[in-house]
Amino acid sequence: MSPSLTAAVDLGGTKIAGALLDAEGTVLTQLQRPTPAQAPADQVLDAVAQVLEQLATDPRWAQVSCLGIASAGPVDVARGTVSPVNIPAWRDFPLVQRLTAHTALTAAAGPAVGLATVLVGDGVAMAAGEHWRGAARGFTDALCLVVSTGVGAGLVLDGAVRSGPTGNAGHLGHISVDLDGEPCPCGSRGCLEGLASGTAIARRALRNGWHPPGQDTSAAAVAACARAGDPIALASFDRAAQALAAGIAATATLVEIGVAVIGGGVAQAGDVLFTPLRHHLDTYAALPFARGFHVRPALLGAEAGLVGAAAQAQAAQRQAGPAGRAMPAAQAQALRSAQVQAPA
Repeated sequence: MSPSLTAAVDLGGTKIAGALLDAEGTVLTQLQRPTPAQAPADQVLDAVAQVLEQLATDPRWAQVSCLGIASAGPVDVARGTVSPVNIPAWRDFPLVQRLTAHTALTAAAGPAVGLATVLVGDGVAMAAGEHWRGAARGFTDALCLVVSTGVGAGLVLDGAVRSGPTGNAGHLGHISVDLDGEPCPCGSRGCLEGLASGTAIARRALRNGWHPPGQDTSAAAVAACARAGDPIALASFDRAAQALAAGIAATATLVEIGVAVIGGGVAQAGDVLFTPLRHHLDTYAALPFARGFHVRPALLGAEAGLVGAAAQAQAAQRQAGPAGRAMPAAQAQALRSAQVQAPA
């Protein structure tokens, strides 16, 4: 019998990625397409289904035994619903139910119709991926962050991914690090995401008088200017690093992590981000038991969400047992369990 494979989808506000992975988390084939983030709900669903339909044309699709879906959040893994902030048409959208019932997907999927399907938040997926095959591998306790258009995160504690009852545990982007800060679209104010995301870095630099070369006003352009010594660009990254340090230090104080792994587009700034981050951590991680953890850039890059979604799907399938394909409730419970381990 051929070894089973896992299909994975990583759904964000900018792109939808899909992949087939083997039992060791190696990406065998990968594809992506833009997310029609401002489109009606069914058009966004069609885009996700088309990614799976294209994966299903691979000759190895018949070996696929489970499907992991990583989605921008908030998510509710128990209900199979998603409410990505950057996809306005999806609020409490029943993604798992609608996707598995999608007629076009059913026609394309052939023998793999009825795949055991597991939903996971993108920050939790990144944590699962980095713990399995990336920069958090070998650590019992880890905080893994995606710092990009938004800020997501996931926790690994006692060697297991801890996603919480709804799948949103560790959602560091929406803790308040500035009590008198600006209102956040989530309804709170002074959120970490509003200070440390790529969007926030670029917005702050422009507000403070940064003049980008050409028309590029992205965080990547701010990082390039910071590397060249632009004081406004440097200050914008320093403020982001300070906010990240406050959030990471608070987490380390609560749960005593061994490593903080930072990925996403903003992490590509390198020392422009990591040097001030380590400096600010010396201030915010003050208590002896909260100090001394490692700070590392993520290793898996754009594959982290796919690898992590596959890891969670495989873990849930193992815990659900041979009948898992017909037991979505059991899969959801396995994913929420405090004992979900990364694949060996």
